[in-house]
Amino acid sequence: MLKTRVIPTLLMRDGALVKGVGFESWRGVGGAMQGVKVFNARDVDELVLLDIGATPQGGEPDWMTLEDLARECFVPLTIGGGVRSIAHFERLLEIGADKVAVNSAAYESPHLIEEAARRFGVQCVVASIDVRRDGDGRATCVSGCGAQSRAIDPAAWAREVEQRGAGEILLTRVEYDGAMTGYDCDLIRAVSEAVSAPVIASGGAGRYEHMAEALAAGASAVAAGAMFQFTQATPAEAKAFLAARGVRVRRSAGPGLVR
Repeated sequence: MLKTRVIPTLLMRDGALVKGVGFESWRGVGGAMQGVKVFNARDVDELVLLDIGATPQGGEPDWMTLEDLARECFVPLTIGGGVRSIAHFERLLEIGADKVAVNSAAYESPHLIEEAARRFGVQCVVASIDVRRDGDGRATCVSGCGAQSRAIDPAAWAREVEQRGAGEILLTRVEYDGAMTGYDCDLIRAVSEAVSAPVIASGGAGRYEHMAEALAAGASAVAAGAMFQFTQATPAEAKAFLAARGVRVRRSAGPGLVR
């Protein structure tokens, strides 16, 4: 049985870290390199780094900055943002990413997931799925940093990307992102029941209890951004909290945790 991972998420734009609420009202929260160094020292399981400036502008990923950050990062690293081709996958893996997350381009060219999985292995391919709910509560996939509706059911899309070769799903409820009021557990449950690939719950974590709720809904891992940037919460304490409730977590520097 796989152990549960607690994964900090860093959002980068123009070389700086930013954080917003609901994919809006972005504000700077420090330097990207500083963020990577902080989480290196905190013995995290993995780190997700998303270049949110690349997709809306239609530009290339910030290769120079990403290479510097990957060189400094000493934990497994997933990089996403602006990934549109196999060449992007290849270059990100070459500069030090362990996994590559793809979102918007997968809708336009679903074969990109197939080719990436075939060339680099399914373990390297993370399908990032962003979701909004309408006034009736219906969940719909969105892309372009939440700006474009795809009119696709998230569970159906998760099944498709898994069949095409995605080894993992990064699932984010857009409206909850940065709000720290809890994950969308109904969404997590629907997608987790639709696929066998691990689902990383993202968007909404504000307390350790929220992480436990997401895992109970079927998530295999929990990601958090604002919670680790704006509160006293730490990944080690999150794992200690979960371990005390019977969740199998990876060994940490925190007390009382075992393999």
